[in-house]
Amino acid sequence: MNLTVEIPDDVAKRLSAGGGDLSRRALEALVAEEYRQGRLNKPDLRRLLGFTTSDQIDTFLKAHEVWIDYTIEDLERERAGLQHLGF
Repeated sequence: MNLTVEIPDDVAKRLSAGGGDLSRRALEALVAEEYRQGRLNKPDLRRLLGFTTSDQIDTFLKAHEVWIDYTIEDLERERAGLQHLGF
């Protein structure tokens, strides 16, 4: 699907003055918000943004101030797994 967004020329000029590809910035803003709302997952981010590593995804989420829910239970599960491995 192709998506077209109509932006008045004067507004587009101001937005473009910040640098970077305006189309890419719009896509990233949409994807970040949809992930935040739970409508996209990490594999979706990888496909939509062309990322190849989990680190790229995590860096993207951090840059867009999208924080991953990480509970005490998650921490305890990881700690137990590391102990089981001898760490």
